[in-house]
Amino acid sequence: MTDAEEQPQTWHHGIVARWWAEFNVDGPEIPYFQTFIEGDGQPALDLACGAGRLLIPYLRAGLDVDGCDISSDMLALCRERAEAEGLSPNLFAQAMHELRLPRKYRTIVVCGGFGLGGNPEQSFAGLERIYEHLVPGGLLLLDNEAPYANPGLWRRWLEEERRTLPGPWPDLGEGDRRRASGGDEFELRSRVVELDPLAQFVTLEMRADLWRHGEHVAEEEHVLKMSLYFTHELTALLDRAGFTDVTLHGDYTDKEPDGDTEFVVFSARKPV
Repeated sequence: MTDAEEQPQTWHHGIVARWWAEFNVDGPEIPYFQTFIEGDGQPALDLACGAGRLLIPYLRAGLDVDGCDISSDMLALCRERAEAEGLSPNLFAQAMHELRLPRKYRTIVVCGGFGLGGNPEQSFAGLERIYEHLVPGGLLLLDNEAPYANPGLWRRWLEEERRTLPGPWPDLGEGDRRRASGGDEFELRSRVVELDPLAQFVTLEMRADLWRHGEHVAEEEHVLKMSLYFTHELTALLDRAGFTDVTLHGDYTDKEPDGDTEFVVFSARKPV
C-alpha cells in the first residue's frame, strides 16, 4: 500500500465524536472565519466540519455553507444538531485528499483539520483537491497549530523523551471527565505512542469511557495520526499547490504571528 492509499486514522468516532459535539461548541474561530464568508465569500465549504461547531452558526446566520468530514459519526451528530434548529445542511463524508464534491466554492475553511489523520503525501494532496474546488479568485483559510505550542507534545521531540514511548495510559479517573447535558458522563484519556522528528509525524491513542446512571457502560480506543508543520513549510506547500497572495495572521486576529502565536491562520488565493 502506498502512502496515498494508506487509510487516514483519527479518533473522532463513537464516544469521542459525542464528546466533541457536546463540549466543543465555541471559540474565536467561529466569528473570525465568518467575517470572510460574509464578505463575498459564498458559497463556502467548512472542510473537516466535525459536529458543526462552525457550520451550524453559519447556517443559522443564513450563509450558504456546505460541510465535509471524514467521520460519518461526526456528520450524523452535525445533522442531528442542525435539524433540531430547522436547518438542512449539505454534508459529505470524504477524506480531504480524496475530495470530490458537486460544486465549487468562493471560500474553503479548514479549521483544526489540516494534517489530521493522514500522512504528508495525503496532506499535500488535500491542498491540491482544495485548489480544484475553489473558483478562480477563491479563498482558502487554513489554521495550523505551531508544533511548539503544545508543551506536552513538544518535549517528545527530544531523544531522551522519545525513548520512553509509548507513554503510559493515565488511570481511569485521571482523564478529562465531564457530564453531558443529558446526564451521561464521559472521560477521555490519551497518550503519545510514537513521534518521528525527521518525518514530523506523531501517533497518539485515546481511550474514551461512558457512564450512564453511574454505571460504566462503554469503553473505546482510537488512534490519531498527525503530520506536524512549521509555518514556513506550510507556506511553501501552499505555493507548490498553486496558491498565491499567502498572508499570515496570529491566533484568529488581524495581527501578524510572532514567536508567542499558537495558531497561525493562512489566507491564500487561487489565481484568477
